[in-house]
Amino acid sequence: MPKLNKKIQPPKQAKKICRIAILGSTGSIGCNALEVATHLHNRFKIVGIAAGSNWEKLASQAAAVKPRVAVLSDPSDAEDVNKLRSRLKRSRTKVELGSEALERMAARPDVDMVIAAVVGAVGLKPVLTAVRHGKTVALANKEALVVAGGLVMPMAKKYGSNIIPIDSEHSAIFQSLRSGRTSEIRRIILTASGGPFRDWSPDSLAKATVKEALNHPNWNMGPKITIDSATLMNKALELIEAHWLFGLSADKIDVVIHPQSIIHSMIEFVDGSIIAQLGTPDMRTAIQYAMTHPNRFDGCSNRLDWNNVKTMDFMPAHDRYPALNLGYEVIRRGGTSGAVLNAANEVANWEFRQGKIPFSRIVAIVADVLNSHLKSGFIARPSLAQLLDADQWARQQTTLAVS
Repeated sequence: MPKLNKKIQPPKQAKKICRIAILGSTGSIGCNALEVATHLHNRFKIVGIAAGSNWEKLASQAAAVKPRVAVLSDPSDAEDVNKLRSRLKRSRTKVELGSEALERMAARPDVDMVIAAVVGAVGLKPVLTAVRHGKTVALANKEALVVAGGLVMPMAKKYGSNIIPIDSEHSAIFQSLRSGRTSEIRRIILTASGGPFRDWSPDSLAKATVKEALNHPNWNMGPKITIDSATLMNKALELIEAHWLFGLSADKIDVVIHPQSIIHSMIEFVDGSIIAQLGTPDMRTAIQYAMTHPNRFDGCSNRLDWNNVKTMDFMPAHDRYPALNLGYEVIRRGGTSGAVLNAANEVANWEFRQGKIPFSRIVAIVADVLNSHLKSGFIARPSLAQLLDADQWARQQTTLAVS
């Protein structure tokens, strides 16, 4: 008779595949997210991708990753739509159009995680939709919290949605928090490269060209975010985002200039310990952590070579960059102030890129529009409709200020 003492092995469990939708797939964050998903192809299934108007890149991505749906949310003209559909007619990818298609994608029952990488306030509604449906949201669209953090975070708690930051600074704080509790934080310190103009004199800044402003010394980002990095408005928005993500008051959030962009941010705990997250300026690290949290896997990002790290410098940020004061003001005031700050900045940033205003006027115009709103029109506890109204008002006022 055969021996019966052989140990019976339990069946191996199938590896869980995370089904993702990438909103803003043709931008810098979206492209990097696709690289991470491709690198970890046995852990992710790309269900949907979405772009604004870049149909050619969207078509190439769809051909490569074969999603179930591809959305062009802001097609330039009907011909672009026809070209996209023609390019994908032999595939199984369904083409959808318009901003409402972003919301439908975020609500799909076959999507577990929404990577919110759409730039600007247009990404707000899809984020709210994903949260309302209890999705995990890997958040790169900082405007969602800047404009409507008071709606998004309570809704996430209500519906069990997990919001994980993708911004390198907030990812660094998120990772460093594994060393302590939020109640033990004395302050968080967001690092900033200082952008291309950190050593320029005020007189030189007035003559800065668009090309010079887009020449970021460390990061490869889209044009809007790169200009925000030059004014440090991106850090003002990140202050507000950190306030909502981590539940911290303005006096517990600080900013320091760190030109090498090796330390991505840090937490000072009440006992004096400072925990920092370090690495190369490669967004794939933060993106992968958001996508695989709470686990870590072999990554595709560049590694830090300590043999090449000669120095790490730090310098104060507040005196040189007035945009930061606007971020702190929005944290203190709340309400509709974030919607106005964000919208005014989007318009002023765009107008500079079009050559209509000098670089030195971007933050000044945004400050004027925000101050005007705080004096008349501010709403402390706004609805979504009121936030969107404030957004439109700020865009109109900023356009008038430019003209």
